[in-house]
Amino acid sequence: MTGILQRAARVAGFAFTTILPAILSAGQAPAGTPAHGIAMYGAPALPAGFVALPYVNPDAPKGGRIVLGEPGSFDSLNPFILKGTPPWALAHESYESLMGRSWDEPFTLYGLLAETVETGPDRDWVEFTLRPEARFSDGSPVTVEDVLWSVETLGRIGHPRYRTGHDKIARAEAVGPRSVRFTFNAPDRELPLILGLKPILKKAQWQGRDFAQSGLEPPIGSGPYVVASAEPGRQVTLRRNPDYWGRDLPFNRGQHNFDEIRHDYYADGAALFSALKAGQVDVFRETNEAKWQTVYDFPAIRSGAVVKADIPHGRPSGITGLAMNTRRALFADWRGRDAMILAFNFEFINQTMTGGVQPRITSYFSNSELGMRPGPAEGKVRALLAPFADTLLPGALEGYALPVSDGRPQNRRNLRAALARLAEAGWTVGRDGVLRNAEGQPFRFEILLSQGATDSTRIVTLFADALQRLGAEVRVTEVDTAQYVQRTTSYDFDMTFYTRALSLSPGNEQWLYWGSAGVDTPGTGNWMGIDSPAAEAMIRRLLSADERADFVAATRALDRVLTSGRYVIPIWYAPQSHLAHSARLHYPARIPVYGDWVGFLPDVWWSEEN
Repeated sequence: MTGILQRAARVAGFAFTTILPAILSAGQAPAGTPAHGIAMYGAPALPAGFVALPYVNPDAPKGGRIVLGEPGSFDSLNPFILKGTPPWALAHESYESLMGRSWDEPFTLYGLLAETVETGPDRDWVEFTLRPEARFSDGSPVTVEDVLWSVETLGRIGHPRYRTGHDKIARAEAVGPRSVRFTFNAPDRELPLILGLKPILKKAQWQGRDFAQSGLEPPIGSGPYVVASAEPGRQVTLRRNPDYWGRDLPFNRGQHNFDEIRHDYYADGAALFSALKAGQVDVFRETNEAKWQTVYDFPAIRSGAVVKADIPHGRPSGITGLAMNTRRALFADWRGRDAMILAFNFEFINQTMTGGVQPRITSYFSNSELGMRPGPAEGKVRALLAPFADTLLPGALEGYALPVSDGRPQNRRNLRAALARLAEAGWTVGRDGVLRNAEGQPFRFEILLSQGATDSTRIVTLFADALQRLGAEVRVTEVDTAQYVQRTTSYDFDMTFYTRALSLSPGNEQWLYWGSAGVDTPGTGNWMGIDSPAAEAMIRRLLSADERADFVAATRALDRVLTSGRYVIPIWYAPQSHLAHSARLHYPARIPVYGDWVGFLPDVWWSEEN
């Protein structure tokens, strides 16, 4: 296994430094003719007639079982609606879209249910032609009618993540027995790819029924796995469909290798880790660097039954930390949010939690070329932001960096700066040591956490100590998974732990994360309540950019707006994933540019049982 990991690191390094630039500089694929794939910019890296994706083992054996552990619970088997909490992986393992994504390119799709894709010169329309052999798991054919119904239903009443871009579809129509065309009413180069990734469900299953109210009946999909059994809150088992229509497609070669995938649910991370040590689950993701170096010395490790693997990646850091809800008066003022960032003693907390080895998230797209650059905005980035200069917060144009402490628990310098910022906003500490405004109201708020989030609880405990020294009154509330989902979906919190993974090709999902519609619309990723015309202008610009240089500039400008907005107190990110897994499980030596993300585990893994 050590040799495999070394080869993986070498190959992954080659992928990040050589393959990615080649993809980004490739010429545009011709428009107006059917093609086997489509890229956001340039041409797909793989030619028509490719044998397999570059990061799979095309000869991986089929069979065996993998048991994955999940913290929390679930009460629904419909991953496409807002109601309920489904197993997170179900949408990726049992359902398919018109096209499938290669995770070794920033954003490229290849034909899956559709054998070809065609767009207009300006991408103002897209046409997909279905494969004649495409079938749902019950054996019925996937039809153009199913495609039209799925896009319309998910766009109207599906989970908000599936509604993105739906209002830009001017016309959806069948243009042949196996062909469907979507015409758009607004410029958006990403829309053909967004449509290509919409899950396709069976219309007949929901005839005369309310799709938005379904619960423990899973929608019928066309993917390689079907739900074999489910016990809400305990486990869900997926079995590979022996009649899966797409098993011989080049896109699927080397993927979906397990006969059975079981997801077991545990109360918290500690219970899940104990299950790994006892051999009850096959894989555990360790997010704490200090634990990775110190606690992985249990018998199964020493015997070789469990091995450690480091999986590198080249994706952005995304944002992880404590989100502040600007819908609340306390955090509507940016100075209050800035004070919270100053009071958060990252260097001390990082040392306590991870031994100080994990790098801090410095912006939403840090660790990538899309991240904002240090210092003042320049060139295209400055030109994009200039029209909004009067509304941008300090740091957006002149440069913004997170405060740094000396690593001591007291954090006196930054706490003094936090008190000064609060005083600007009208908050002062009285003789009783309580932080109050001019009306005598205390600076009081709740930090909401999900039960079993052990590391989050420790981080918040350390943070709360500093807040008490400021004179703030903080209450930490832990609730079960169902309550946490309900409260965060409806934005019923003051501050909570938040994470948002971001890709190398940000697009329409940015509306869902930072668009002003999310201020009032429940279920979006805009937990913070961001309402920024500058952010929305940057999203529109990155979606309409014809050249990658303009796209990068727009993303860097968006990054400046979000980071200087001080909406989240960022913590750390991992430049690689740490996986402890059963020695009978294997993965390919070639690691995709996205690393351990969607499409990696369990998709391209296999078991030596067969």
